[in-house]
Amino acid sequence: MMFIPEAIRAIRVTLLLWLLTAIIYPLAILAFGQFAFPTSANGSIILNIEAQPIGSSLIGQIFTSDKYFHSRPSVVKYSQGRKAKPTGISGGSNLAASNPELTTRIIEEATEFQDESIQPSPDLIYTSGSGLDPHISLKATRQQLARVTQARGIKEDEIIPLINKYTDGRFLGIFGEPGVNVLRLNYALDLQEFNRNQD
Repeated sequence: MMFIPEAIRAIRVTLLLWLLTAIIYPLAILAFGQFAFPTSANGSIILNIEAQPIGSSLIGQIFTSDKYFHSRPSVVKYSQGRKAKPTGISGGSNLAASNPELTTRIIEEATEFQDESIQPSPDLIYTSGSGLDPHISLKATRQQLARVTQARGIKEDEIIPLINKYTDGRFLGIFGEPGVNVLRLNYALDLQEFNRNQD
């Protein structure tokens, strides 16, 4: 007969834990995130001048026009160029270094840049581990500078301050290398061009 009270107690404890871990805790974390870090908690979405979302500063995007800085290649759709196949996932290709498919892809990427007279840095031809990296190195940015200035008809001096502004430093000041956020930089260039046309 002790089974029924013990079962009732077990059910009560289970419901209490469910209430704490599945409802109260997630809502508390959500509220804290919205209060303390509203931009990050909502996906770091970048809005254009019409308050429409154009992307997340945390996820890379594809840019193919000469007037834009190009992102890292990716095995997911965002940055695979004209041969993109939607996958809906993140991650690397998991192709071995000896895989001919990997070699072919890298050669194709390098050839595209050589056609633009650019000797590409590694992050312009090699994918990131997540496949969603929104940054390129300062070297990769400088390598594309001449193409972007020519396509936009502006001087390098007009772009360099924006590159500096949208360069994220090392994590905690010591880990990794500085990287330029491609989406933020490209949108700043569009905004600069829009403002210039309004004058």
